[in-house]
Amino acid sequence: MESYMLCVPCLFGLEGLVGEELRRLDMNDVQVVDRRVYFRGGAEDIARANINCRMGERVMLRLAQFEVHSFEDLFQGVKAAPLEQWIPADGAFPVKGYSLSSQLHSVPDCQGIVKKAAADRLGAHYGLNWLPETGSVYQLRFSIMKDICELFLDTSGLSLHKRGYRAVANEAPLHETMAAAMVNLARYRGREYLWDPFCGSGTLVIEAALIALNRAPGLGRSFAAQNWAAIPEEIWQRAREEAKDREFHGRYRILGSDNDPQSIGIAISNAKKAGVDRLIEFREADATRMSLPTDRGIIVTNPPYGERMMERKGAQKLYRAMGKHWRFADGWGKYILSSEPEFEYYYGARAAKKRKLYNGRLQCNVYMYYPTKK
Repeated sequence: MESYMLCVPCLFGLEGLVGEELRRLDMNDVQVVDRRVYFRGGAEDIARANINCRMGERVMLRLAQFEVHSFEDLFQGVKAAPLEQWIPADGAFPVKGYSLSSQLHSVPDCQGIVKKAAADRLGAHYGLNWLPETGSVYQLRFSIMKDICELFLDTSGLSLHKRGYRAVANEAPLHETMAAAMVNLARYRGREYLWDPFCGSGTLVIEAALIALNRAPGLGRSFAAQNWAAIPEEIWQRAREEAKDREFHGRYRILGSDNDPQSIGIAISNAKKAGVDRLIEFREADATRMSLPTDRGIIVTNPPYGERMMERKGAQKLYRAMGKHWRFADGWGKYILSSEPEFEYYYGARAAKKRKLYNGRLQCNVYMYYPTKK
């Protein structure tokens, strides 16, 4: 089986969790770096990673890596890449990318050069002066960092956080990949009672249900590489069947509550689309007043936080109320995501542990409070 260098980019702070996830999938030579995780694998692993990866943003195949100090270096490096192994004569090959801390800082110029070099390579191989680009999409992505260029093929298409169940979201949705990461940080596997008291559109509890079931997050969607002749459909079918065979079939105690009835309606709809509505109870309730549903369990939540001053003051007041209400909930582990740097002060208790994560471009911390009552 031919092996390729593959790459899973991720939100900053999730690299270690993505690395653990890929190792659990028995991927080879897993290497964790800033905002991405590399591993080696074949066509089967491209399909398995896309279908099973919960916390990565996409799966990319690296075509080339080379130094660039000039646009000519970029042109020649791309032109030397074996593009014809993947892209057919009618393949569409749009280009996206970025450049950081490099001599080549004009991204539009870099995009144009990558496109021209790829067209020259493919045109020469297929004996064509003009490439129609009427077939399947082979998204080229480049990254230039400190004068090192990497050229990738994006095998995923839509980002992996787009599972397909969240057609509707509330105003401040949490990425599915971030929600899955928070559930993993809580080490939830379906045995405990899990509660999200600020459930919004339901992303966190839906991801918790998928994790409890061990259901692959990509089963309900398609991927760009499914349309590539180089990866036969039977490989995707085998990967999906393998994922289904690993599912559990228990019943779990998962509660999502929110004081906004419209959000609860959206959450119920999203849970139905995800096929996990039978596993989750949704309840309209005020998190700072409602009784805890049991004596022990796990709270995993993303309470409202604002960037504008009035919103921030409201969030600080909410944190005080949370800390006061949950002060004696010592049978519960609490995992709370917030961008407020003084969260512990307002909450009224120092976290046992903090984990820095980025919700999009917003720096946050997951504040972890472990249960003290056995």
